[in-house]
Formats: sequence, structure tokens, C-alpha cells
Amino acid sequence: MQVVATGLCGTEMKILGSKHLDLLYPTILGHEGAGIVESIGEGVSTVKPGDKVITLFLPQCGECTSCLNSEGNFCIQVKQSKPQLMSDGTSRFTCNGKSIYHFGNTSTFSEYTVIKEISVAKIDAVAPLDKVCLISCGFSTGFGAAINTAKVTPGSTCAVFGLGGVGLSVVMGCKAAGAARIIGVDVNKEKFKKAQELGATECLNPLDLKKPIQEVLFDMTDSGIDFCFEAIGNLDTLAAALASCNESYGVCVVVGVLPAGGQLNISGQLFSGRSLKGSVFGGWKSREHIPKLVADYMAEKLNLDPLITHTLSLDKINEAVELMKTGKW
Repeated sequence: MQVVATGLCGTEMKILGSKHLDLLYPTILGHEGAGIVESIGEGVSTVKPGDKVITLFLPQCGECTSCLNSEGNFCIQVKQSKPQLMSDGTSRFTCNGKSIYHFGNTSTFSEYTVIKEISVAKIDAVAPLDKVCLISCGFSTGFGAAINTAKVTPGSTCAVFGLGGVGLSVVMGCKAAGAARIIGVDVNKEKFKKAQELGATECLNPLDLKKPIQEVLFDMTDSGIDFCFEAIGNLDTLAAALASCNESYGVCVVVGVLPAGGQLNISGQLFSGRSLKGSVFGGWKSREHIPKLVADYMAEKLNLDPLITHTLSLDKINEAVELMKTGKW
């Protein structure tokens, strides 16, 4: 497929910052993409040349126990399908005669890529690819964490730790679910204005507080937060988010990608009635739900525009990385 547009996700930033032990190198990164089918292999039936599609780092084979369970979306093919190679054990990328590994069954930081059928979803033929590519990961991950994983309730109080693209999408999900109070938490004050435009009722910078953030949130709410979301991928922040939850029924959702091999160090007394839940791709079944989310965007039920801060050509990808590093993306 021809990759027309792709987002730069925090996952790539973490890999660039410190080589991920589970990856093979060299590799072509990128997983938040949208494009047009160029050609198809034998047996492919769900897409055809010319179709607009979205890439899926989380496949949906439709046959495993997770895909067949109405509450599951973590397709077994994520682990079994060799995400850095094609099904035949080879790569479709080369440079100077040497093989280059795929990434996440997608590799969207390329003008063209080759993807397995279970890792692509056909979408509306008139959808703007430079906008809906965000549905490939960031937006869906955050929005779905609130709607599907936490199941935020009307009138509830929410706290979102991390106000990057995923965190802002969580804010949007909490607002859509009818939360009465949405508290954004980030050390970068420049992110507060957009967070409030998208639904945050208040924003806090932990560096400005005299007490730990969890104590401040308890003081603000009298009994703790109903739904907390960690959208950074930091173990210390996750512990603080869990501690911020209501002791009787609070729910903390892990949205950010945590470091490989990292250990969460928390007191067993924190749990009481609290729940800690993981969330992958916002709980969406990728091939089934992504076309519906695109349709919702086309019907103006969703607004992706505020999540886009810069648009650059592929040859300026290093500039995009620098913008992310400085918190300007």
C-alpha cells in the first residue's frame, strides 16, 4: 500500500530514546498510518487496489479466543504473526541489498509498505487520510480507554495523567461519556489550554504543588477520583494515578506503554476497593470498529483537528522528532 499520511506516536519516541530490547534492527518504524491499496496478494478478499485503508498495529484475525470474545480485542496474532516479518518469515524491505525489519506489522515511515490482510481496515473512500490516520492509534487508544475500558459514567470525576495526543483523546472520551469533572495533570503547562478546550475542567502541574498529586486530588474531591488514566507510560505516575482513585470503587486505567521489564512498586493496601485495568487500543476490535470511528468522524461526531499541531513531509521526520522531544507536538 501507498502510505499517504502517518502520525508520530510516543511509542516511536520511546524506541528512539532507548533501543527496545524486544526489537530487531535495522527496522522501519511507524504504525499510525493511512493510505491507498496499491496491489494485493493471492487470497486477499477484504480490500482491493484503490481502496483507502488504515493500518492496524493490533490485528483482528477473527478466529482466536480474544477476537471471538465480545469483550476481547488483544488478537493472538500480535504475538504469533512475527510483527517484524511477513508470514513467510521474510522482509519486504531492503536497503543496499540488505534486509530491513518491519515494525508492528505496519512500518508507516515509508512511502510504501506491505501489510498482512488482518492488519488493515478499509474505510470511507472520501475520508481525509491526513486526519483519519490518527484513528490508527493515538485517538482510538485514548478515546476508547474512557469509553470502552473504564466505561466512564455520567456525572463522574476523572483525572488524566499526561496531556499528549493520547491523553487529550482520553479527555475527549471522558467528556463524551458525560463526566462532570475532568482534571488534566501534566508537567508542561503549555498543554493546559488545549486540554481545557477539549473538555478538561481543571489542570494541575505536579511541579507546582506542595503535596503529592494524589493528596491534592483527594483534597479537591473529598474522596478521590472515580476514573484515573495514566497516558504517559511512567511507572511512578501510574502508582500516583492508582493512589488518586477513590478507595472504594475507583478505577485506574493503564493507557501509556510502560517500559519493558519495568516493575510497578505499590503498597498492597492501595487496592482496597480500587481496580487497576490495562487497555490496548482503547478496547476496540480493530478491523470491526475502525471503519465505524472513521464514519463518526465523517459525520462530525468526532473532532480530530485539535490533535494535529504540525504537518511535515516524510523527509522532515527528524524535525517532527525534535518537536516531540521539546513538547511542541
